[in-house]
Amino acid sequence: MLMEWYEAIILGLVQGLTEFLPVSSSGHLVIGRELLGIGGSGDLVFEVTVHTATVLSTIVVFRKQIWSLLKGLFGFRYNDETDYILKICVSMIPVFIIGVFFKSYVEGLFESVFVVGIALVMTAVLLFFSDMASNPRGRMASCAPANTARNGISYWQALAVGIAQAFAVIPGLSRSGTTISVGLICGVKRDVMAQFSFLMVLVPILGEAFLQLVGGEMSDSSIGAMPLLFGFLSAFVSGLFACKVMIALVKKARLTWFALYCAIVAMLIFIFS
Repeated sequence: MLMEWYEAIILGLVQGLTEFLPVSSSGHLVIGRELLGIGGSGDLVFEVTVHTATVLSTIVVFRKQIWSLLKGLFGFRYNDETDYILKICVSMIPVFIIGVFFKSYVEGLFESVFVVGIALVMTAVLLFFSDMASNPRGRMASCAPANTARNGISYWQALAVGIAQAFAVIPGLSRSGTTISVGLICGVKRDVMAQFSFLMVLVPILGEAFLQLVGGEMSDSSIGAMPLLFGFLSAFVSGLFACKVMIALVKKARLTWFALYCAIVAMLIFIFS
């Protein structure tokens, strides 16, 4: 079944509102497709399009921080901004490897809502244990002291969350939830990890969109131009609306509640799929 323009708007809203929560926007897109009767995509053009829209909304929200990083980078000396950008580059290495060597395999995972259910359970477990690790009164201890590295995150911690991001290409395994959870377990403070998590995805998503554009995948897609346009606009507008509120919520709220939500959604998938 081909995607209609109003279905694209609905899925764009789902993407924009869930991108900034640790509940897997890609997993919710798969669930949304299933509920709307659209089925598997056969390609990732729509997913990349709406993810690009929310990345652009992230750029708008973080424009001052991004501009400050760029100014520091072009000062051509090793400063806090250069250090931060280099750590973002390190975090992108694992997902780059996945994108180059395992792209077709990842596309196949978007065909199965059952895979989403399994991955949501994994997300719930990660969120639960990371909440314990970041809780001063919890029984678990972080595997590295916080606030000892420049910019609040070290190179090995950046690589660890980069590996987490690479695994989070699986629909249902929340990218923000996985990266933030791994960062917290490794000793990064929640406010530092929240910003780093949203900035580290900018280049991979925009790069994938550019490759699809120049590679002709947009024109070869079974999804029409109109649904792509409406989906993009819907995701961008809802992303702008949700970004600041959701990021503040992720910084302050207990991740256990998001873990519970993911577990409930997974249970519903197993019951009704």
